[in-house]
Amino acid sequence: MGEKIETGELKKWQHDLDEVLLRAPDQVRGVVQRAAFQIKKDAQSRVRGLKHAPVYPYAISYDTRELAGPTFVAEIGPDKQKRQGALGNILEYGTVKNPPRPHMAPAADAEKPKFERALGDLAARLLEEP
Repeated sequence: MGEKIETGELKKWQHDLDEVLLRAPDQVRGVVQRAAFQIKKDAQSRVRGLKHAPVYPYAISYDTRELAGPTFVAEIGPDKQKRQGALGNILEYGTVKNPPRPHMAPAADAEKPKFERALGDLAARLLEEP
């Protein structure tokens, strides 16, 4: 016997978020930009003070853009064109000689519930308006 998963609430939540995107794309863009900024700042704070990578935190940046739909995406992480930016994978995942210093994934994990709450609050406000 398999388990039954009820998707009705999930589909309703997705419909509500789609409606919010159509009604208030600028506000959704703001929520995405705020989350990206928070992830960047959190990741920077998690790797600050490394003697062998003192400027690496300043290589972490973010960029947001709008795709068709409208859909908003954010790319957050070290810019390899910036000084020490190429150390991102080495620091995040480690090497044979260096232990990992996770900073991007934990920062994203910490922001996820806040991001979801902000989108939910925005949806609730907009869907209550006539």
